[in-house]
Order: sequence, then C-alpha cells, then structure tokens
Amino acid sequence: MNTPLLSVSGLHKSFGDTPILKGVSLDVEKGDLVSIIGPSGCGKSTLLRCMNFLEIPDAGRISIAGVTIDCLGLEDAPPKDLDAKAHKLRQHVGMVFQQFNLFPHMTILENIALAPHVSRNVPEKDARANGLQLLEKVGLGAFADRYPVQMSGGQQQRAAIARALAVNPSVMLYDEPTSALDPELVAEVLAVMKQLDAEGMTQIVVTHEMRFARDASDYIVFMEAGNIVEISDEDEIFENPKDERTRRFLGRFQ
Repeated sequence: MNTPLLSVSGLHKSFGDTPILKGVSLDVEKGDLVSIIGPSGCGKSTLLRCMNFLEIPDAGRISIAGVTIDCLGLEDAPPKDLDAKAHKLRQHVGMVFQQFNLFPHMTILENIALAPHVSRNVPEKDARANGLQLLEKVGLGAFADRYPVQMSGGQQQRAAIARALAVNPSVMLYDEPTSALDPELVAEVLAVMKQLDAEGMTQIVVTHEMRFARDASDYIVFMEAGNIVEISDEDEIFENPKDERTRRFLGRFQ
C-alpha cells in the first residue's frame, strides 16, 4: 500500500469551549482531487486551516509529503521547533482562500513572484519567468502587468491559484474558492482546477459546488458537526449515500 501524501489522524480543535473538530482522520493519495462538503459551521474550513497550520490543532497528527507534526499540547506549550516544523510543512502546501488576498499595490506578476523570491530565495528574474509561465497556465498571460483592481473576480482567483502554484507545492488546498464569485465566473476557476487534476496535482477542495464535486472529484468527504460522516466516490455518495445525514444534506441540492 502506498504511503498517503497527506494524512490527518485524530485531529481535534476547539475555539474556547466550543469543539470544532472531534477526532478527524483522513488520508489523501498523491494525485487525488478530494472535495469536502457539508453544512456551514461543520468544521470544513477549520480542517483545511489545520492542515496548513494556520490554526494550531489541540491534538492529533498531520503529515504532508513526509513532514509529520504531532499536535498534542501545542496550543498550551508549543515546542521551540514548532515554527520551523510548521514552516517546513507549509513549503509543501499551496493555499487558495475565499477572498483572493492579492496585494493591491502590486501587479499580478509581482504578486506571483513574491513568495518564491522571499521565502525560497529564488532569484527575482527566475521567479518572474516562472510567474509568467504560471499566468499562461491559468489563461492570464496577457494580464501580468495589471493590478488586481483591473481584473474580474474570476481572473483574480485564477491569479491566486497561480500564486499558490509558484512555490511548487505537493498539495493544493482550496477554501471555497468560488464562493465570492458571480455565478458566470465560477466555471473559469473550476476549469483551472480540473486542468491541474489532469496534470496530477493533489488537491483538497472545501466547496459548495456540488456539480464540480461530482464531476471532478476522485472521492468526496461529507462532514457534519466536526466529524467525517462518510467518504465515498463521487457517484456513490450522490446516488446511494449510506448515512441519513448525508442524504438529508444532499437532498437540498436536488
């Protein structure tokens, strides 16, 4: 059996006295596109943010591309090497958010070239050359010198995907990447994600786009109330969900 590229085991996370994740475990193989669905507030985005250590879990273990962090007690007494370990883990992860988070005072190319130059010590000339290639990949080759305000939401989100790819990640994480877009702009962003899937990029997508989840995913994870309720391939979970909670949730989209 292959070692999963990404593994989450027994993950717990609370905010104050409110538990958000209640022992979540998930393995993702290299090249898989996994959609995480579920009602608002069920812990989907928190799970994604814990994978990238934007939130520090209370307990459990996270492993990405061979970098493993045991999470028990980190919030109360983080070890001295936690920042270094988290930085090493993040080097394998690209993250795309609901909001585009592009620097408004920088051109699109400058936005994309910044992280490789600053965090990876890639020479600026090389970072810009790679940025131009990535803009071509996401269909924005003619937009390198534009500023974010001069672009549509769909174009900005595609630029954000290119920025995440610029650090050459092992896995891409998306937190509802189309939720801030007008409906007519959603398809252009999802098309880029499907293209990356065809190229073998490992992707985990928190989404409310049920059609995309069904059409593009290798399998789908349904969460409710901080737990993974069901994991199934895209056809089975829509045609024959095993759990009543899954049936109830998917019934809203029929």
